[in-house]
Amino acid sequence: MMSKEIAVDADREQTRVALLEDGRLAEIYIEKNYNQRIVGNIYKGRVANVLPGMQAAFIDIGLEKNAFLYIDDIFPDKNTLEEEEEIIENLKKISIKDVLRVGQEITVQIVKEPIGTKGARVSTHITIPGRYLVLMPTVDYIGISRRIESERERSRLKALAEEIKPPNMGLIVRTVAEGKNREEIIHDMDFLLKLWKKIQVKKKTAAAPRLIHKDLNLLFRIIRDLFSKEIDKLYINNRHEYEKVLELLDFISPQLKERVVLFQHEKDIFDYFNIESEIEKALNRKVWLKCGGYIVIDQTEALTSIDVNTGKFVGNIDLEDTVLKTNLEAAREIARQLRLRDIGGIIIIDFIDMSSQEHQNMVIDALEEELKKDKTKTHLLGLTKLGLVEMTRKKVKQGLDEVLQKTCPYCDGKGRILSEETMSKKVENELKYVISTNNHIEAVLVEVHPNVAAVVIGSGGNHLNQLEEEYNKSIFIKGNSDLHPEEIRIKAMGSREKIQSLALPVQEGQILEVTVEETHISNSKDGIARIEGYVVNIENAGDMVGRRVKIQIYKTFRTYSKARMI
Repeated sequence: MMSKEIAVDADREQTRVALLEDGRLAEIYIEKNYNQRIVGNIYKGRVANVLPGMQAAFIDIGLEKNAFLYIDDIFPDKNTLEEEEEIIENLKKISIKDVLRVGQEITVQIVKEPIGTKGARVSTHITIPGRYLVLMPTVDYIGISRRIESERERSRLKALAEEIKPPNMGLIVRTVAEGKNREEIIHDMDFLLKLWKKIQVKKKTAAAPRLIHKDLNLLFRIIRDLFSKEIDKLYINNRHEYEKVLELLDFISPQLKERVVLFQHEKDIFDYFNIESEIEKALNRKVWLKCGGYIVIDQTEALTSIDVNTGKFVGNIDLEDTVLKTNLEAAREIARQLRLRDIGGIIIIDFIDMSSQEHQNMVIDALEEELKKDKTKTHLLGLTKLGLVEMTRKKVKQGLDEVLQKTCPYCDGKGRILSEETMSKKVENELKYVISTNNHIEAVLVEVHPNVAAVVIGSGGNHLNQLEEEYNKSIFIKGNSDLHPEEIRIKAMGSREKIQSLALPVQEGQILEVTVEETHISNSKDGIARIEGYVVNIENAGDMVGRRVKIQIYKTFRTYSKARMI
């Protein structure tokens, strides 16, 4: 049987909760204590705009961005309707403008937090989760968690739910209710009804837009939703929060108190359980498998693609066996990575091609079995004609990469930048324009990243000499490590004497420490160093490549200088 543990890092700035399965990180939850999540919060809002063409509306709930309400989130879910086909067909004919008007007050609950430029998604179908039940005050419906597999237990819980369900309201029986007695479940029902009455009172007295119910913080949600008899231990490194957890368990599950452990160790709790390194791996594009193969995960706004490769794994029987073993391990790891990274939306998996239908079924079955551990709703569509596996996973919050990372200021999220050779060509185009519009100047100084400067100058200054001959001007290229690799800065234009004084990064007589980068191309006795792309020719340093040396500049030129070791 799989062991399950929870580690809680309750820091002042943020709370982090890790779910471990057999010692490996399976899920991670992070909440900044000064900016807690808003999913589950209930608001009294006001309709700001109605969009009939999209069958949606924008709702002002008092946040920075207006929330988005689809017409499907106004009417009951089709799964809760008895005469499904007839009612759904009638609902399709209704325009949202016949349901909502600008300025109308409306009670909504956030079901999907803001992501990127999109505001929160809201619904009028309120759900209030308790320990064993979820109360749905706006729909008349009973549901039993699909994770409760015993038909006898499902029947018992359904009968109890029908008995205690308030008129015209709905109930969902949660997984942790399995095996619980009548009194415990009724106690939870009473708590939820009192909470709903409290929300209704606030709704009547509050002026829109206004928050009228805030969901619990991360730690208490974990205790309510995740901490059950399936969890062997819950470790927490903060005494104050530890005592609060015990108080809460006194109310909801006293028998679990003995499983809560105050973590007191010199080592950081996440380092102790090897969680930090697992988080770092979960931010990598490539994930290595134990067999030597690997998977590559690429996320875009539209979908996530996952590619499986054999990598270093060559197997010991035949190619089909190698492919099958790699794909089976990859299927299990992919399911884990989807949970760990909290990837949602459309997911396309490109397993290594398998000719055997039996092998294909084995891999799909392995993926399906592993996905059963995922609380987030997934839908596996199977293999396409191209041999790709299509699936979807419900997206309700930001993924791990969005929580822990920000868009690169250099590449704007592309993950790639222009090569030095491409940038060299762009420098040429920029020089052509500048010189053609300032033909009276004698010289121009251009600043670029040092790596780009080295390519523009060329070996021995050959490329720069060609540019000067072409434009009949003196051109000075200066490397600046503070510049973006794709940035070109025209630093100065004017007389040759003035520009040269600004351009050279070294002066005659100057003493420096540099690293010898390579041997001189035509004189193997000398070594080459570079200062912001500017070449320094060091006498008798040809056999010192990779070493730091102390030098003195004794002669400077436009594209290079000469130096001696001291």
